[in-house]
Amino acid sequence: MAKNLVIVESPAKAKTIEKFLGKDFKVQSSFGHIADLPSKELGVDVDGDFTPKYIVSSDKKKLVADLKKEAKKAEMVWLASDEDREGEAIAWHLAEELDLKKENTKRIVFHEITKTAILKAIENPRQIDYNLVNAQQARRILDRLVGYELSPVLWRKVKGGLSAGRVQSVAVRLIVEREREIEAFNPVASYRIDAEFVTAQGNSFKAKLPKNFQTQAAARAFLEKNIDASYSVADLIKKPAKKSPAAPFTTSTLQQEAARKLYFSVGKTMTIAQRLYEAGLIT
Repeated sequence: MAKNLVIVESPAKAKTIEKFLGKDFKVQSSFGHIADLPSKELGVDVDGDFTPKYIVSSDKKKLVADLKKEAKKAEMVWLASDEDREGEAIAWHLAEELDLKKENTKRIVFHEITKTAILKAIENPRQIDYNLVNAQQARRILDRLVGYELSPVLWRKVKGGLSAGRVQSVAVRLIVEREREIEAFNPVASYRIDAEFVTAQGNSFKAKLPKNFQTQAAARAFLEKNIDASYSVADLIKKPAKKSPAAPFTTSTLQQEAARKLYFSVGKTMTIAQRLYEAGLIT
């Protein structure tokens, strides 16, 4: 019997980690969140300090029972969900639903699925970060209050099947306001002068006049005035330049580049990224 039980979010991740830790560790997956607000009611006590009501969904009850059984057999339980507010909330729900004791429970996090990273995480455990847990709870409660209260209004007043949300409704408002600004904008024409010069040695370079003209006539008059002018380089400064590599991808920049260069949808990009992460190939 393994002395240690490690609980991660993803089953694919569990197989990889178990290979690194050896026979004293058993790694199992929570398959994401094990508890959430009920789907058929608000699940938030609005009059009681907005206290959430969490339940284990019917499709997770057997999983929770199995994890609870394994946790009782183990000398130490390691909660290894992701290091973000969702992952921290999963670790907290696991501790609550599995009746884990503080002295027999450790929280570990890692940014890549490699043997070095996993062993380093085991050597540096911590406790559950309740600031992150509370941040996730606030997000979830706001999602429920906005979505649960406003979506039915949309169905009645606009169209069935529409949804309102803590983020999407604000984003739609910003887009509408910006579109109204675009429609109300009165364009003003201006004219820019660009020139291409060729040196006596046959080299060419481009330059731009540092001011614009309000009318085409003014721009043309400037060109005609300078048609026979001669030009000289007043000063030439040479200095070393340093170019830094592009910053590592964030989730959003990864999605943008994949869409721009590979024409991937957001869903496809995130599925591939998750598989690469679980295989230990990216952070």
